[in-house]
Amino acid sequence: MARQVQDVRAVEARIGHVFADRNLIAVALTHVSAAAGRKHETYQRLEFLGDRVLGLAVSDMLYEAFPEAGEGELSRRLAGLVRKESCAEAALAWGVDSCVLLGEIERRARPPNMAILADVCEAIIGGVFLDAGYEAAKAVVIAAFGERMHSPGHPLRDAKTELQEWAQARGLATPLYRETARSGPDHAPEFTVSVEVPGYRNAEAKGFAKRLAEQAAAAAFIAREGIGQDGEKGAA
Repeated sequence: MARQVQDVRAVEARIGHVFADRNLIAVALTHVSAAAGRKHETYQRLEFLGDRVLGLAVSDMLYEAFPEAGEGELSRRLAGLVRKESCAEAALAWGVDSCVLLGEIERRARPPNMAILADVCEAIIGGVFLDAGYEAAKAVVIAAFGERMHSPGHPLRDAKTELQEWAQARGLATPLYRETARSGPDHAPEFTVSVEVPGYRNAEAKGFAKRLAEQAAAAAFIAREGIGQDGEKGAA
C-alpha cells in the first residue's frame, strides 16, 4: 500500500498536479477489471471527459502556436497529437504503468497494454479538469504534448491518412480495413487487422484496440511499399 501511494505521488509530480480530491486520482487509475463490476468507480467516465478536454486543450495550444496555419493543417496536427499511441506514451512518461489498478488477468500482462495506458492518460486529464479547472488541465496537456508539436517523430499525418491520400493520388479505391482475428479476454481483446489496396498485397498488424491495429496495418503497408512523406514510391 505504501508503495502504491509513493507511485501515485510520483505520477502527480511528473504531471505537475497534486490532486486535492484524492478520489479523482484513485478512480483515474482504476481499470474496470479491478472494480468488481462497479463501473462508476473506474476510469471510464473520466476517460470520456478527459478525451474532450484533451482535444480542446491541444486545439487551443495549436491555435496559439501556429497563427498562420489554416483549418486543414491544424486538424492534421490535432489528429497526430491526440492519437492513442501519443496518449499511451504520455502515460508511460508519467509512470502510470506502475500504479494503475488491474484485475488478475491484466496484472499478468505487465506492463498494461497500450490501449489501457492511453485511456488512463485521458482519465487523468479529465480528473485534473474536475479537480482544478481547464487552465490546470491545459497546463498538464502542454507539459506532456507540447514538444511533440514540432517533433519529426510525430508527423502531421497518421498512417491511415497518409495511405489514403497516397491511394487517392493514384486513382485507387480507399484502403479497406478488415478484422481478421481477435484474441484475449472480452474486456481487453487484441485485434488483427488487414488492409487491402487494389493491386497490392494486403498488410496485416495487431493492436489492443481496432483503431490501433488499423494504424499499425497502414504503417506496415507504407513501410513495405517504401512510401515516403511525398507519397511518390510504391509499385504494384
